[in-house]
Amino acid sequence: MTIIHFDSRYRDDMIFMVLQAKDALGCVPRLNEDLLDIPGNYLRPGGDFWLALDENDRVIGCIGVQLHGTSARLHRLYVKADQKRQGIGSQLLAIAEQFAIQHDANETVVHMGDPAHYWESTFFYAKHGYTETEPRWMKKTLNG
Repeated sequence: MTIIHFDSRYRDDMIFMVLQAKDALGCVPRLNEDLLDIPGNYLRPGGDFWLALDENDRVIGCIGVQLHGTSARLHRLYVKADQKRQGIGSQLLAIAEQFAIQHDANETVVHMGDPAHYWESTFFYAKHGYTETEPRWMKKTLNG
């Protein structure tokens, strides 16, 4: 597995992977509009977006981060369903947190989505030091 900065050649494969991941969670797979324009929604505003690729050069995970002052907001952490529990999500999260630290953020925040579908996320983020700050929101204080 390799993690790269977003490359537009992988956009459609990434979108397909996200829709498959949502379907595996029991969600109605809807397209997140921000994924259609990663440069405009993440890169040009000063954030970043990463893709995890398998040995066949297929997207198996992704994560985005947007900076808001001293806070970094995480978006779209998805791992292909049959690739979960192999450390891919943890590696993507670590890269996003390191980016936040390098850009002087002192916390990361994430919206958890519908708990009926994204209950795994609550356990994943808690395992990585995140705590619930209000319903469906989790936060982690970063140590630079």
